[in-house]
Amino acid sequence: MEFQTERLILRSWKESDAESLFKYACNPSVGPSAGWPVHKSIEESLGVIKNVLCGKECFAVCLRSDDMPIGCVELILNDASDSAGNSDECELGFWLAQPFWGQSIMSEAAGRLILHAFEDLHMKKIWCRYYEGNEKSEKIQHRLGFDFVESCKNVEVPLLKERRTVYKNCLTREKWEMRRNFSIALMSLLGSAEAFAGIAV
Repeated sequence: MEFQTERLILRSWKESDAESLFKYACNPSVGPSAGWPVHKSIEESLGVIKNVLCGKECFAVCLRSDDMPIGCVELILNDASDSAGNSDECELGFWLAQPFWGQSIMSEAAGRLILHAFEDLHMKKIWCRYYEGNEKSEKIQHRLGFDFVESCKNVEVPLLKERRTVYKNCLTREKWEMRRNFSIALMSLLGSAEAFAGIAV
């Protein structure tokens, strides 16, 4: 399965992506804030591709210009998620390489996967979490329409062998549809305004 947006391709991870994954996952500014340790070798990155980034709904985020992974976005289904409690709920997870921060790339990628979750998988709720201090993830989630639900203190981060405060957010199908319909109506209105301006000129 593959999805495309204006700038991106979302596709399954391949073993040949190991070098590209290591290039960005060895950066201490990326993994630890999301709850996983820096990668120490290409071989370790290859193992992660084989054993972790292998889920049906896990996608490498690639630029359309070269199809090389610069991040990851995933829908974690309820049997593998600590947040989703029903079969019509899932959890969104993501990370992006540091050189591409601040370009709305992850909002674009996650937005496409959210569309897939609601329209193709018929989800009713999508959950998303971030650890205290991860302001970038917090901003992306709110930009996508997620609402704060609760915070949990002293939560174990197994891969880093530490405990943190976790913030849980949720996006319902109803809110997503409302936001989508508003965007469509706004674009239609702007298009009509531009056409009117053209006629007036």
